[in-house]
Amino acid sequence: MRTRGAGTAGKLTVVLATLVLVLAGCGGPSPRAWASSVCQALTPWRAEIDKLTSSTQQQMTAQTTPAQAKENLVRLFAGAERASESARSRIEEAGVPETDHGAEISAGFRASLSKMRDAYGRARDTIDGLDTAQAGPFYDGVRAAVDTLNKEYDASSLDTSKLNSPELKQAFDEVPECR
Repeated sequence: MRTRGAGTAGKLTVVLATLVLVLAGCGGPSPRAWASSVCQALTPWRAEIDKLTSSTQQQMTAQTTPAQAKENLVRLFAGAERASESARSRIEEAGVPETDHGAEISAGFRASLSKMRDAYGRARDTIDGLDTAQAGPFYDGVRAAVDTLNKEYDASSLDTSKLNSPELKQAFDEVPECR
């Protein structure tokens, strides 16, 4: 004889199994929703990088002491590192777009931002380790750190040739957040 508790437990198991199947069938965000999230993540990041570029150029020509320049540059690169991590994290939170190769595309964006974040961190650490006693060697070290950063930054760019998604291309072209 079946008890009432066993019947209820069986029904609960069926409901949970159905729920798992339904949730497993749910895909990621639409290409438009994902593109919107990505652009919302990248907009403040781009603004921070633009600010960094401008401020770094100013620091390289400003009449400041090496110690002041070091403090400013370390702070700027730390800000770019944080902004890169924030953008990477927000893209991770956006999920995987519901499109062919969506997982690869999402991973590519995140990996690119991780490499940029790490490049800024290394530049920050390099400049933080420079001796400020003599301006000439200090600024030579800064130039070398910035040159290395530029090379690492260029090497970290996302190769979109293998991640071609017509749906995402259209979404990036159409969503207002990406204009």
